[in-house]
Amino acid sequence: MSIKTIIMGAAGRDFHVFNTYFRDNELYDVVAFTATQIPNIEGRKYPAVLAGKLYPDGIPIYTEEELQSLIQKHDVKQVIFAYSDIAHEDIMHKASTVLAFGADFRLMGPKNTAIKSSKPVISICATRTGVGKSQTTRAVCKILQQMGKKVVAIRHPMPYGDLSRQICQRFGSYEDLDLHQCTIEEREEYEPHIDNGIIVYAGVDYGVILKEAEKEADVIIWDGGNNDFSFYHTDLYIVLADPLRPGHEMLYHPGETNLKMADIIIINKIDSANANDVNIVRKNIEKANPHAVVIEAASPISVEQPAMIKDKRVLIIEDGPTLTHGGMGFGAGSVAARKFGAKEVIDAKPFAVGSIKETYEKFPHINKILPAMGYGERQMKELEQTINHIDCDVVLSGTPIDITRVIKPKKPVVRVRYELQEIGQPDLRSMLKKFE
Repeated sequence: MSIKTIIMGAAGRDFHVFNTYFRDNELYDVVAFTATQIPNIEGRKYPAVLAGKLYPDGIPIYTEEELQSLIQKHDVKQVIFAYSDIAHEDIMHKASTVLAFGADFRLMGPKNTAIKSSKPVISICATRTGVGKSQTTRAVCKILQQMGKKVVAIRHPMPYGDLSRQICQRFGSYEDLDLHQCTIEEREEYEPHIDNGIIVYAGVDYGVILKEAEKEADVIIWDGGNNDFSFYHTDLYIVLADPLRPGHEMLYHPGETNLKMADIIIINKIDSANANDVNIVRKNIEKANPHAVVIEAASPISVEQPAMIKDKRVLIIEDGPTLTHGGMGFGAGSVAARKFGAKEVIDAKPFAVGSIKETYEKFPHINKILPAMGYGERQMKELEQTINHIDCDVVLSGTPIDITRVIKPKKPVVRVRYELQEIGQPDLRSMLKKFE
């Protein structure tokens, strides 16, 4: 008899694990997915067009809170854990619950889930959400372009809409973002690539996606999400560590996995961290992966009109995932407010509405700053309403996108930009010479 299985996820690795290992595998019967981290992704189905011949009706997606009852109802024998940026202690609490109800608890690694490409693959991953993968990816792409290579980025999944229409998505223009009705979270990752002339692929089926990307690439860049490990076999594995969260590189799943797999480890944000915290990260790298090449880097910020910030009352908006499951209390917007002399940071929390208010309740460490939550049209509207309820002189946006493309704030918006700045040697250019 086939083994009844549940896959715990967050609309990302869970689907990839299913596609690469369980789809068409008659040894298993996947009775459900459970979902967490991302709002409003439960209550859907993994559609039949993706689920394969064994699942003509698709596979239902439930909230993670229903896991225990699902194990009992379906006499589930194993539960697969398949999402990222979770503390080691928390993941074992989940394992203990699964074991207490009689099922096995399983994690799946690259040998069973990574896909081999016909083109060279460079993967850019991290030890925590919000450490600086995006600017590193941009820097790597720029170097490869200067070498004359045609670069295509494949972004970690963010399929929050109709899964059957998101099997394979290609983004080469702003019109493509509108066509696919991208959320703020998706735009934050795709827009900077489009600005730099890089084609981006994403979606749900990363086998199909890879075949399409290979048609127009000399080199594939895996642009990782959260602190997940790559979906592809990799020729150069670059991982970022964050000295603003020293020690986290050893305390979160699968960030520690990335640390131990890395060929290159970039200690980012040197300009914002203190020396003792940087040394903690260095020592942990030496323990976990002494053979990795270590590069130090800063993430300097800039704004086009600093005079709009000086002595002003500012509302700060930061990247949502960095603040929420990334656990950060501040981001680039907060750094810019201090650097350019804001008079006051307005507390956004009392003005939050709907799901934005719920976000503050779920993540009480977020103080004053407004997380740029936008997992769908309704939440983007609630973000806009929250902003427009607040009396401020200027909105200081630390997200990687022009937020006015998707919402309409009533106050002027100043964008904060940040790029990777390598310090000393070795550097990325020297490490990428093998791809010339």
